[in-house]
Amino acid sequence: MIHFHNILVLWVFLYGFFTTGVYSKTNSQDVSSLNVMYNSINSRSKLSGWKSSGGDPCGDSWKGIKCSGSSVTEIDLSDLGLSGSMGYQLASLTSVTRFDLSKNNLNGDIPYQLPPNAKYIDLSQNGFTNTVPYSISQMSDLETLNLGRNKLNGQLTDMFGKLTKLKVLDLSYNSMTGNLPQSFGKLSSLKKLNLQNNQFTGQITLLVYTPVEDLNIENNRFSGWIPNELKGINIKSGGNSWSSGPSPPSPPGARRNRGGGSSSQSGGGKSSVATGLTIAGIALAVLLVLAIIIALFSRRRRSSTSHLLDDDRLSHRKSFGASYSSKELSRELNSSFRNKVTDPGAVSIDIKPVSKSPSIGFKSLSGRLQSFARRSTSVKATNYALADLQVATANFAPARLLGQGTIGRVYRAKYDDGKVLAVKKIDSSLFQGSAPQEFSDIVVNISKIRNANIAELVGYCSEHGHNMLIYEYFRNGSLHEFLHMSDDYSNPLTWNTRVRIALGTARAVE
Repeated sequence: MIHFHNILVLWVFLYGFFTTGVYSKTNSQDVSSLNVMYNSINSRSKLSGWKSSGGDPCGDSWKGIKCSGSSVTEIDLSDLGLSGSMGYQLASLTSVTRFDLSKNNLNGDIPYQLPPNAKYIDLSQNGFTNTVPYSISQMSDLETLNLGRNKLNGQLTDMFGKLTKLKVLDLSYNSMTGNLPQSFGKLSSLKKLNLQNNQFTGQITLLVYTPVEDLNIENNRFSGWIPNELKGINIKSGGNSWSSGPSPPSPPGARRNRGGGSSSQSGGGKSSVATGLTIAGIALAVLLVLAIIIALFSRRRRSSTSHLLDDDRLSHRKSFGASYSSKELSRELNSSFRNKVTDPGAVSIDIKPVSKSPSIGFKSLSGRLQSFARRSTSVKATNYALADLQVATANFAPARLLGQGTIGRVYRAKYDDGKVLAVKKIDSSLFQGSAPQEFSDIVVNISKIRNANIAELVGYCSEHGHNMLIYEYFRNGSLHEFLHMSDDYSNPLTWNTRVRIALGTARAVE
């Protein structure tokens, strides 16, 4: 009898031991991310079950956590009175589709990396500052994004091109400025757009390319006309500076007017004719540009004085790593430095990336750089000390942030002697587990670039796990704005200037 009892005890022990290991619910990456979030939040007493280290969110039913198998799929911590921040490791939550921390007292910047595969993100009614993180541009599954009623400011970057599934976008009750980005026109699933109570400017013509049905743009600084295509939807537009009189014809490709809206009055036939003439004019202009470019390139002139602009000369701010000895590198890194500098002054040329594939990062690029870099060991750029850059950027303060891309943020560094630089602080995760030689090879490669239409590398910094590239600072807006977003305060670029820009860009990427 005693022998049987001992066997039973042993069996119970072994069963408990093995089932604990086999049925532990949550994978380690999700656990680590939630630990970081928990440690970043101040009101921890509201998060029952959560732990600062380890734990089993799925198995122990942490508050607000839902799982599928061993993966966290939903985080719902709405209206809990939480304060503090959300941590910096949210990108590891790859299975999270719903992320709701609305109606709390969270503050600071919205983390640069959010759950990358989320379909629903609601961070509304908090105290978040700065601007919308550019990493959202890569969240192609996103359907709802609500950042309303925060303290966001600055201008929206052109980040919406891949968000073709986005149905609801709410940026209301913030302090955002500037024109709507061109990529708004690519929101092909958009149904509801709330932009009220901001300081947006310019026109809303881009919205005619979307299927939006519910639009609130009250209390901004919009101007121009409300397109006829938008008059048949549920629209609230008071508190802006609209022009009086009939609106001009809509651009080619705009959606048709929906029922209930006012059409283009009795001159509908004239409007169609005007639209047809507009299309014909654009087609002829494109053919003319192509003919000029073909003729010029056939002559193969390589004048050293053929700068991008002559009398209408523009300053050049490019991707920090635009290496035109490698097509892959130039395409990827050009797309990463698409940030806008808002001080008045010169205009930067913002070359759009040729490749539409997602960024492949430095790790896969480094191999392509190896053979090229080894042909020269000299680096024609200054090595800046991290301590000096911290002082010059006020320890990379949000007020010094110029913009951000898929691989890091750009800060304005101001020295006591009046010198101002642009510092690209590269995301440290891109070099995790990599040898220091990888970054030095990249610096060597970039420092070799000598082209009138590409900004040269001024310096670099690689200390204590921080990798930075330093360029001359140009007080500018992007060329994209000067081409497409004229307003009452700027003159549109002339035709000759546009042709010279096209030719200079072609020489730079040749």
